[in-house]
Amino acid sequence: MANAEHSGRPAEAFGATAADTARTRLRAARLGLWLLAAVLAVRQVAVVLGTPRGERLTDLETWVGPDGVLHVNGSLYDSTRFTGTPFGGLVLKPLTRAAEQALGWGWTFGTLLLVAALGLVVARALPQPVTRRTALLAAPVTISLLMLSLPVRNTLWLGQTSIIPVLLVLLGCFVVRDWRAAGVLIGLAAALQPTVLLFAALLWFTGRRRAAAATGASFTAVTVLAWAAMPHDSYTYWVHHMAGVGLGGEADALANQSLHGALLRLGLSGPLEIGLFLSLGAAVAALGVRRAVRYARDGQLLLAVALTGCAAIVVSPTTWQHQLLWVLLAVVGRVGKRASDRYVWPVAVILVMTLPAKMMLPNMAALYPLRDNAVLLAAVAAATVVPFLPRTSPYYRAPVPTQYAQPVPTRWRRVPLLPVLKRVLTRPNLLLELLLIRVTYAAYQQVRLGATGGTNTGGRARAEAHGRQILDIERFLHIDIEHWANHAVVKVGWLRDFFDFYYESFHFVVPLSVLALLYWRRPVDYRWARASLGFATLLALVGFWLYPLAPPRLMPNLGVIDTVHGVQDFSKPDYGTLTALTNQYAAMPSLHFGWSLWCGLVIAIVAPKWWMKALGLLHPFFTVSAIVATGNHWVLDAVGGALVVGGGFGLSYLFMGPRARSATATATLTAPAEGAAGAVKSTESAGSAAPEKNPAPS
Repeated sequence: MANAEHSGRPAEAFGATAADTARTRLRAARLGLWLLAAVLAVRQVAVVLGTPRGERLTDLETWVGPDGVLHVNGSLYDSTRFTGTPFGGLVLKPLTRAAEQALGWGWTFGTLLLVAALGLVVARALPQPVTRRTALLAAPVTISLLMLSLPVRNTLWLGQTSIIPVLLVLLGCFVVRDWRAAGVLIGLAAALQPTVLLFAALLWFTGRRRAAAATGASFTAVTVLAWAAMPHDSYTYWVHHMAGVGLGGEADALANQSLHGALLRLGLSGPLEIGLFLSLGAAVAALGVRRAVRYARDGQLLLAVALTGCAAIVVSPTTWQHQLLWVLLAVVGRVGKRASDRYVWPVAVILVMTLPAKMMLPNMAALYPLRDNAVLLAAVAAATVVPFLPRTSPYYRAPVPTQYAQPVPTRWRRVPLLPVLKRVLTRPNLLLELLLIRVTYAAYQQVRLGATGGTNTGGRARAEAHGRQILDIERFLHIDIEHWANHAVVKVGWLRDFFDFYYESFHFVVPLSVLALLYWRRPVDYRWARASLGFATLLALVGFWLYPLAPPRLMPNLGVIDTVHGVQDFSKPDYGTLTALTNQYAAMPSLHFGWSLWCGLVIAIVAPKWWMKALGLLHPFFTVSAIVATGNHWVLDAVGGALVVGGGFGLSYLFMGPRARSATATATLTAPAEGAAGAVKSTESAGSAAPEKNPAPS
């Protein structure tokens, strides 16, 4: 061994092998991400071009179609359907005939090329220095996120031009070196989208005054040119409509995510609304540009550009959904001193920019103002209040590391399959957890409803056939007790009321309470239990999709009384009070019982006293009694629920390893933190489940 180490050959070979393996994995990851970006691009093209003409590229059709406004001899703004500037109309008019002939393929592929160019520029503009892994993966990740974002999808669907101003600004800020060319590019962007003029202030206050002057001069020149060529249209746009106000859809529509649109949706109008819009817009613009200048001087120019764009979103009278890409660029900002907090801002931004607002917040009237203005609020927050870290902060590159528990020995060599999912001793970020739980549940609802094609009528015959199969199996096993239990409970009023209340009330309350207690008192067990519940729910969705099943209450001629939802009218295709809200044929497996069994098992495992364990196990007993007695599930549905819960615990074990036996007895991995972040780790991790001992960086 000594001779081998002295010669150096085995050590060199080992090091070379490890480096080669890392490079191979990195190349494979990069290839996979590029393939993902390509698949997303193909999907967008297929969605757009697979839609019948007249239902896709509607804005482009309005402009350059056979009866489009660009063919009309009168004003472009007579119908208010054209929302571009006079300069935009001047540029598009010569292209109308060619655009009409190539309407669809040419425009869609051209937009995709612009999105790809935008992604490459953004990846190049990341604050330096960046790791080699980031440099290689940034471009495909950025393009994939852009393809998934609502603004790009909306742009492709409508046939809009909103990618062009964003790309022109980024080219002027990051690619073009000559100040004249940079100013001309940003000036042209402002001529297409006037609020882009806010970037002239960013250039001016960051020392690029000649570029700022060139921006103003270019904007003025092309606007004067358009005015000379189209005086009536220019007067209509700039004076009568005050730079486009009132063009396009209704200003108070949800698609208008500007401050003006939000104030109108709140019921304000007239001089009060105008005064509030002007004063609040000026405050946001001033504060946003000030913060952008500070981050630009700190070396985070891409973040500065994103903040300026967010301020432009707010101050514009109308900012339609396809004009909101600036918010997505703000994902590059780093927020939070702890490593566990670092993901909150990017995850929130990506979710806001890729998912419908209804998936972000519950369907409650009190939350409608937040839900209806989600993107606007994200833009305002980014421009004014989000505490992005400067590069001079010791936490920028070295956040307070996450504290891990010592791995628990396993019987199998390759368990856990994902060692990255270690047992974290500190609590995860609460806001991130709530956000992910809400989005996951919203996705669960959508998949559950989509299991029968989005409607209950679509899968009724198949679900009833499966119901007869389940009944035959239960009769063979002599466990067909649904009719007997249902009628026995109906005869006892207080018992019926008890089971109805239990069925309606405890399905969500108990699991959320268990998760909350684990989060607060036992962070290690929280992650293990949460993962098990998530895996069980995922397996249940597969069951809903593959085996739609009518519950006893929705089986004709069975005679089961629906004690919770009321009498069903089987003569109607859709019946019952909940058929419009969720898939009533998602009965196998029963998540009512599955979630209750998960609660009982978790309580039995972690509770310190025997009576707590017994009380926890009573919950699945009462739940299975309630789901059968109320006619909402078969007995075999509960068996299915138990199987998916067992599968959830098994997958959690397989991917994450066994549960840590004691949070207080575990040690942390030994990789000392570096820099100032490591020096303050003891104060930052106060309140964690165990004392910190040489925590490993995340």
